Amino acid sequence: MREEVAMARPARRPGARHPHKRRASRGRSAPFEQMHLHAAGMDGGATEPGVAVPEDRAEEPGQRFGAFTADLYALAEWLQQCQIETVVLESTGVYWLALFAGLEERGFDVRLVDAHDARQVPGRKPDMKDCQWLQELHT
Repeated sequence: MREEVAMARPARRPGARHPHKRRASRGRSAPFEQMHLHAAGMDGGATEPGVAVPEDRAEEPGQRFGAFTADLYALAEWLQQCQIETVVLESTGVYWLALFAGLEERGFDVRLVDAHDARQVPGRKPDMKDCQWLQELHT
């Protein structure tokens, strides 16, 4: 029975696209409207969370911090020095819990986002780091 079903389908060349699907455009679209000018983007990880702030806020707008409590406090202090008010955090597993609670405790408006959804927004440059892309989207 399975062979009959497989034979009834039209044959396609290997690598040929499905006729009804379109590939997302990789080019940059029009700039986004900026709403949260004091936003940071974080890519939470098990050992070194990555953080990005607007380029005019720090000499190095992208930083990595450790995963210990002292590192979390240093991260929060750096974000305060950069005049950040809101943080968007992308993480999987349970790594985001301490980051989320620690930043919220220090007065930041923290938003957790699904990694899959953030990567599906068109316009991302291929060489852009996740935390920079999240910061741009949240802004």
